[in-house]
Amino acid sequence: MKNITNARGYPIGRMSQKTGVNIETIRYYERIAIMPKPDRTGGGNRQYNDDQLKRLFFIRRSRELGFSIEEIRALLVMVDRNDFSCVEVHDLTVAHLASVKEKIASLKKLESALTVMVVECNRGDVPGCPIVDALFEMA
Repeated sequence: MKNITNARGYPIGRMSQKTGVNIETIRYYERIAIMPKPDRTGGGNRQYNDDQLKRLFFIRRSRELGFSIEEIRALLVMVDRNDFSCVEVHDLTVAHLASVKEKIASLKKLESALTVMVVECNRGDVPGCPIVDALFEMA
């Protein structure tokens, strides 16, 4: 059942403007239940409150830091419980940091491989290219 309200709040467009989160993304966050469903006006328009605005900022910032939706969900469960410990948040963040470091190491290998390909290419205007040849090589 949807709550219907006459109280002033933030329509979805204003939430998007204030947070920089796309309207469709806000709707998606509602569908996957990391954003609570907002109240509705008599005309059926979404009306968000200050707590929902703050939560959307939290989600946006978490996404900017590369946290996955499931990691954000876990953090929000802790916050919603209102009895989380800093150790729980720290442990989740340490695990995320380890994942980021793995990705950085992988990107450095990728950078190295691409650099070798670029250096080996003489940019000639004849058929054949060492970059294409390298892409066809079997690992």
